Amino acid sequence: METMTVDALRAWQKRMGYTYDTAAQALGIGRTTYADYLRTGKIPRVVFLATLAIEKQLPSNPRQFTQVC
Repeated sequence: METMTVDALRAWQKRMGYTYDTAAQALGIGRTTYADYLRTGKIPRVVFLATLAIEKQLPSNPRQFTQVC
C-alpha cells in the first residue's frame, strides 16, 4: 500500500502553486490539520488519493466521473 511522505505532500503543494490555506481548502480539511500532517508525517491514505485526483483534475462527484470516462 502506497503512502505519502511529507516531502511528497510539500512537492504536491508546490506543483499546484498552493499556500497552506489553499492546499487545505483543496483537500477539504482545516489549515491546522494540514499543518499537522506536515509536522507529524502521519498523512492518511485518503489525502494521498485526494492529491492524485486534484492533480489529475478528476471530478469530486462520482456521478461526474462516468461522464469523464
